[in-house]
Amino acid sequence: MADNATHHYISSFFLVGIPGLQDFHCWIGIPVCLLFSLTMLGNSIIIINIKLEPSLHQPMYFFLCMLAMNDMALASSTAPKMLGIFWLDAHWIDFDICLAQLYFIHTFCIIESALLVAMAFDRYVAICIPLHYTTLLTTTMVIKMGLASVLRAIFMVLPGPFLIRRLPYYTEYVINHAYCEHMAVVKLASANTHVNRTYGISVALSVMVLGLGLIATSYLKILQAVFRLASQHARSKALGTCAAHVCTILVSYTPALFSFLTHRIGKKVPPSVHIIFASLYLLVPPTVNLLVYGIKTKQIRDRVIGLFFLNKKISEN
Repeated sequence: MADNATHHYISSFFLVGIPGLQDFHCWIGIPVCLLFSLTMLGNSIIIINIKLEPSLHQPMYFFLCMLAMNDMALASSTAPKMLGIFWLDAHWIDFDICLAQLYFIHTFCIIESALLVAMAFDRYVAICIPLHYTTLLTTTMVIKMGLASVLRAIFMVLPGPFLIRRLPYYTEYVINHAYCEHMAVVKLASANTHVNRTYGISVALSVMVLGLGLIATSYLKILQAVFRLASQHARSKALGTCAAHVCTILVSYTPALFSFLTHRIGKKVPPSVHIIFASLYLLVPPTVNLLVYGIKTKQIRDRVIGLFFLNKKISEN
């Protein structure tokens, strides 16, 4: 009671942005804006193309459509506030809004991981047991897998904001970050945060270990099946169908692992480097995903080219 009488709970946090690079915030905002714009425009084009092109009404592209929608939501939960910090000096964020941002960021990240696992399973079925592809991966099954990914993420992240809400925040309100990240917020609490830290690391490890484990298992089975094929052309074609997904996995997990490890064991890593990688983890994969699948998928590539060069084709005819 005495502690509550002499302290006042803070009602908002101050997001620094990128510590040590405040003088360059205006310039940093330019690539952030470009990545956000590309994510929203490019993923919208992919979703529309999948909807309009009958030949893309397959499980692989339904998962890609889900991934595109999730990428747009993930970018929308972070980029606008970042741009507000970099360009408008809008550093303050309300406590509850901060918790909401934290919740949605981590929810969309876990959904992304689950969708990558689902896409790996899709490739496994298509290459290893192709005769059962249409019976195993029906539209109903794809929808159920998508819903399971969303529900799993919602309930895994749900305790986070409530565990933070119970902590007292009296004096520390400066977050050395460009958005409300779980551990960055927890570290400011004026109390023992062992439960929060245990929860955070448990969720992060379970998502990464389970996701990477299932993906690795799928690709081991895929490689075994591919190398049993007699034709070199058949092997190349089978591996080619996995190339876009492998690129997406590398782009998604590499900065995520770096961010996770530097938060816990990388004490000598400059804060600016850690925060840049943590921001790239949320902004770059949504942009790279659409470029990779846009280039690798002939139907999407042809429709996009036709969309932008339609007037030219009409004038030539």
